[in-house]
Amino acid sequence: MDIITIMLIILGLVLFEIISSIDNAIINAEVLSTMSAKAKRWFLFWGILFAVFVVRGVLPFIIFWMGNPSLSIKEVFTLALSSDPAMLAIVEASAPVLLIGGGVFLIFLFFHWLFLESKHYGLRGEKYIERHGVWFFAVISIILSIIVWLSIKINPLMAFSAVLGSTVFFITHGFKENAAKMEAQMLEGKASMSDMSKIFYLEVIDMTFSIDGVLGAFAFTLFVPLILIGNGVGAIIVRQLTVKGINEIKKYKYLKNGAMYSIFLLGLIMIFDSFGFNIPSWASPIATFAIVGFFFYKSKRELK
Repeated sequence: MDIITIMLIILGLVLFEIISSIDNAIINAEVLSTMSAKAKRWFLFWGILFAVFVVRGVLPFIIFWMGNPSLSIKEVFTLALSSDPAMLAIVEASAPVLLIGGGVFLIFLFFHWLFLESKHYGLRGEKYIERHGVWFFAVISIILSIIVWLSIKINPLMAFSAVLGSTVFFITHGFKENAAKMEAQMLEGKASMSDMSKIFYLEVIDMTFSIDGVLGAFAFTLFVPLILIGNGVGAIIVRQLTVKGINEIKKYKYLKNGAMYSIFLLGLIMIFDSFGFNIPSWASPIATFAIVGFFFYKSKRELK
């Protein structure tokens, strides 16, 4: 890759990490408002280290290993960090298994938002679809059946990865649902928790939300060092927004729409890529910038 492509990928990863973490940042800001100043400082310092160097540092390697389960831990780290052409060939060979699982996860995430979650309606048709939210389960079941049917003819591991992607979605969705209930109880004063308990709660929530960003990152590149840089910088920016700018960010009410449509497109790119379609490396960052830019402009125009 040339330097322009590398920079484009990193900037795309940073932007995607930020917009996909908006909900996480809002939860962090609201829970932090109930904590002491000392606990806030502790979370914002150690929380950044944990989020960047542990969660977003280790998770890409775990996902990478799931696409190459026959490798040892040492081999996974060597393979993920190497730029050797022979190593990259191994990565490319295992990519379909990794990409199809991540793509299914992202598409399920998008359709759950589109059918079942409350939202500001940014495009025509969103309100109609939300009124027919009961169709969510039928839609994703049909999508998964088609993907498994097509992939099992190519590689049974791809079919298993697609099912695994749906499993991860429902597990993380359960954690997020529970987090929303816990947050509401804390803000209403119904749940009595110490500052330390709240810190651990926020770290668990951060791990759950980080899966979206890390899986989406593989739509940008399979080169793990770039993912570590892009997601790490994005996570640091999100932590700063949690304290200084989350109320400003919340004013741009269609940014969540931009995040979800980006997630949908990245999911499609990952699935098409897993079936052998040659999608250029610049497509994901350019598409992300275009989608987020459109909804940012729409939000700003409404503010004026």
